[in-house]
Amino acid sequence: MKEFWTLLTRFDLKGLLVRPTTNPILQFVRYIFVGGFATIVDWGVMYLLTDALHIHYLLSSAFAFLAGLLTNFLLSKLLVFSASGKRFSVSIEFLGYAFIGLMGLAFTELILYLMTSVMGLHYMLSKIAATFIVLFWNYFARKILLYRDNP
Repeated sequence: MKEFWTLLTRFDLKGLLVRPTTNPILQFVRYIFVGGFATIVDWGVMYLLTDALHIHYLLSSAFAFLAGLLTNFLLSKLLVFSASGKRFSVSIEFLGYAFIGLMGLAFTELILYLMTSVMGLHYMLSKIAATFIVLFWNYFARKILLYRDNP
């Protein structure tokens, strides 16, 4: 926590966001930024597919998920977990990343269905709620299963 506050008070953006680190606080802060960007991609694709192309919101959510997953994977490799122990080849790592993401997609689809079709909320409000609920699953599953430091 001390390292995070030191970098923040010095306004060291490279240290906060770019320089490789195994510090879990810095990794989580970076994950929030990376996830925020991937979320903008996800929400934007979903909105365009649903409103512009009139694709059902559950199907457009799945396509948007793919766009967000690729964005999140690439940026997480570069900025969040770059200093963590290399445990797998990139293809195996991506499969694990995608599997965890698919679990997150299943949670998202369930939340979307319940909040939109059952409760009657707008699909984008449901998507926003689902995003924040699933964020914690995605981070901790990836941190523990894919990017934990080698003993």
